[in-house]
Amino acid sequence: MQILDGKKISQKFAQQMSEQIFDLKIKPKLVIFQVGDIESSNIYISRKKKFAEKIGAIVDVKKFDFDISQEKIISEIYIENKNKDTHGIIVQLPLPENLDKNLIIDSIDSQKDVDGITSTNISKLFRNQEDFIIPATTRGIFELLNEYNIEFISKKIVVIGRSNLVGKPTAIFFSNKGATVKVCHSKTTDLSKEITWADIVISATGQIDLINHKMISQNQVIIDVGISYDKNKRICGDVNTEKVIVKAISPVPGGVGPMTVCCLFKNLFEVYQKQLYNH
Repeated sequence: MQILDGKKISQKFAQQMSEQIFDLKIKPKLVIFQVGDIESSNIYISRKKKFAEKIGAIVDVKKFDFDISQEKIISEIYIENKNKDTHGIIVQLPLPENLDKNLIIDSIDSQKDVDGITSTNISKLFRNQEDFIIPATTRGIFELLNEYNIEFISKKIVVIGRSNLVGKPTAIFFSNKGATVKVCHSKTTDLSKEITWADIVISATGQIDLINHKMISQNQVIIDVGISYDKNKRICGDVNTEKVIVKAISPVPGGVGPMTVCCLFKNLFEVYQKQLYNH
């Protein structure tokens, strides 16, 4: 059984990017907008800062109180849209419920949207256009499969989860790439049967033990994107790995997580190059 080691691949990509960035006078810069002080957001942001340090990129975190108005945060994003020294912008989710998440995300200049989740980039993905930014997690899955030479063209893929951040864009992306894709979710009847059909299973629900060894077979590839915590505060994926024997599996932690952070910076570096070239 092959372990798809996202940590190892992300380190390889980090090395490549650090070599490319080392001699640059102007470094790629990411601005992160954070509202409030959610512990999980702080953890994710610190991982991004750590990765940026490793490759020589700059991360600037703009942190606001929970009671910030929508108008204020959007006006702050507009400032960074116009700032030539800022190459990428993301809004750290979740946001407080009183803020319109979609409106705020869509205020990001689509050419600086390194998470690939503005409606402009999602629309280009949907239309299978060339010049869009791939959502970071979707790209992380794609790069991981690529690095381990796992074929997905003409393969059957089941995506479990239909979130706008992971499930939907991933399903559309791999469909565009030539896979036959089914999307399953919490309302799907007989999930086991749907999983059996697939060559590759991509699960992104954050539901502990959603998939166990009885539901999967040894010729399948399992990409576990789920992240949740058990009662002992241990990080768990969607797959209960006990007794699991498959062709290949991505672990949690250490699989898609590091690849998502890495691909966020791959996106940043690509938009940085385009912006410098255009200027």
